[in-house]
Amino acid sequence: MRIRSNPRRWTHVPLGLWVACTVIAVLLLWPLVYLFIRASAVDLEAVQGLLTRRTMLVVGRSLVMVLAVNVGAWLIALPLAWITVYAAIPGRRIWTVLVALPLVVPSYIGAYVLIAMYGPRGLLQQWLDPLGVERLPSLYGFPGTLIALILHTYPYLFLGLRAALLQVDQSWVDAARTLGYGVRKTFWHVHLPLMRPALAAGTVLVSLYVLSDFGAVSLLRYSTFTRAIYVLYESSFDRHQAALLTLILVCLILLLLWLELVLRGKSLTRRTHAGSQRVPTQVPLGRWRYLTFLLLGGVVFMGLINPVVVSSLWLYRGILAGESFHPVMEAIGNSVFAALVAAATAILLALPVSYVAERYAGKTSRLAALAAYSGFGMPGIAIALSLVFFGARHAPWIYQTMFLLTLGYIVRYVAMAIGPLRTQLRQTTPRIEEAGRLLGLDTAAVLTRITAPVLRKGMLAGAAMVYLNVMKELPVTLILAPTGFPTLATRIWSATEEAFFARAAAPTLILVVVSALGIALIFSAEDL
Repeated sequence: MRIRSNPRRWTHVPLGLWVACTVIAVLLLWPLVYLFIRASAVDLEAVQGLLTRRTMLVVGRSLVMVLAVNVGAWLIALPLAWITVYAAIPGRRIWTVLVALPLVVPSYIGAYVLIAMYGPRGLLQQWLDPLGVERLPSLYGFPGTLIALILHTYPYLFLGLRAALLQVDQSWVDAARTLGYGVRKTFWHVHLPLMRPALAAGTVLVSLYVLSDFGAVSLLRYSTFTRAIYVLYESSFDRHQAALLTLILVCLILLLLWLELVLRGKSLTRRTHAGSQRVPTQVPLGRWRYLTFLLLGGVVFMGLINPVVVSSLWLYRGILAGESFHPVMEAIGNSVFAALVAAATAILLALPVSYVAERYAGKTSRLAALAAYSGFGMPGIAIALSLVFFGARHAPWIYQTMFLLTLGYIVRYVAMAIGPLRTQLRQTTPRIEEAGRLLGLDTAAVLTRITAPVLRKGMLAGAAMVYLNVMKELPVTLILAPTGFPTLATRIWSATEEAFFARAAAPTLILVVVSALGIALIFSAEDL
């Protein structure tokens, strides 16, 4: 085999790997391609009607929500990132974990909790009823959706900003203080400029989440792209318009992904000297400590404690009312089964793609990686609708089967399995694989007997990430799941839609616990 000057990049992809990666790329790109085909069938008159009457309103409402959620996330994440790095507060590490943990709570659970606690028929109204409070202001629409999305998107921004602050060269901070800058001026003139790349990337990530969200906007009845698409899909016999609206959403998502790549390429900050990173100097808060703890406690309460407490109270009411838990047990089994199948399949598909992308140069490696990441950039409802359109019209034997559901999960989340594997491959010398070939092993034997054991840590981390996200996935499951195949996510959805809060409590608590355990497994894989 001819080897380039860079020993990590070989030139000729073996035939078996080439065929495997090509098939995987076609499989992952097919939903997007078919969406274009389906949308192109819409007649010109329908396109004009959709664009003038409906789409402009949906675009406007979606962009307003994106802007408002980003402002709210900035107002929470920026001070929290600074506090958890620089503030002299007791239990700083514990607060850091607690502030980040709302990340494990899906947005539709956050929406359910807001309705169940603060809605017109919620617990707070019932507690205030003896005081003559008959009705609380409605959370449905823009206000409730804004609160739910802010509470469950700010951790994405917080984690990036905190990582950026930890990388700040402390000699710059010391120099600013030597020049007489106080804490506030140091933040504005030193910290904030260095955090701009992380702030920009986090803003793009939050925007992608808001545009792709389906559960919160649907439960709280705020019409954005995803809810409008689902309503069109459910209520119209002609689903070409749903495909067209989905395609517009995909184009917006791809534009944001391109913007994120541009911002990432331009962001570069360097330390001024070699050596170990210094621990940031802790700043006493003085009179600001009370406001600081109020902010920390309020965010943790609304984002983490509130879902657990409210769900526990409704679960207690359900037990007293004799609520049956047999449907929940069935949903647990279905969710675990679907997530395990998706995680195992994702790892099997990610192995050849990751290996070719890291070890070989050429169009095949680039196409396979692009196909995987394009699926991750698409919202779940777009993937689900493209697959259901194809299955119902051209492949009825796979329509509403586990195969189609698993395919939807794979298209959506296989990139999460590829990321850890590629990182592991970068840290592993290809010389051990070359030695295996010199000993007479073919490509398949090298992959199974040499490469796969070395990648165990990356495989576990990737499988855990896929498993965690499949457990929480709502639109793909809601649209593609076989008839009579309830999951925890769909149980929460259906119960909350009908205002049966006690029925939604048990699957909510189970899903939150499973999500937290998934995060713990991801971190524990680093120590294996």
